[in-house]
Amino acid sequence: LSRIKLQIEEKKQAAADVLFQYSKFVMACIGSQVRPCDLRLHLMKEISGMPTSLKRESSAQVAASPDAMGESSSSGTARLDKPDSFRAL
Repeated sequence: LSRIKLQIEEKKQAAADVLFQYSKFVMACIGSQVRPCDLRLHLMKEISGMPTSLKRESSAQVAASPDAMGESSSSGTARLDKPDSFRAL
């Protein structure tokens, strides 16, 4: 019985960790005024060592885009706990 409780607690902690990491990702998107897909691509390039810059689209392009900030994440979580992951922001 205690083993089952331990497994449940581990799953709860894992879910809390995922939500915490995703909330950091969402706040970075809002703070940088970029779409989630653009921030994910920027972070993937940065982690891979590829040159990248995170540029905001002009307000006219963002207004014309139907899902400017409403895109859901298909990748699950993002690795935002890397200390230098925001150096280009």
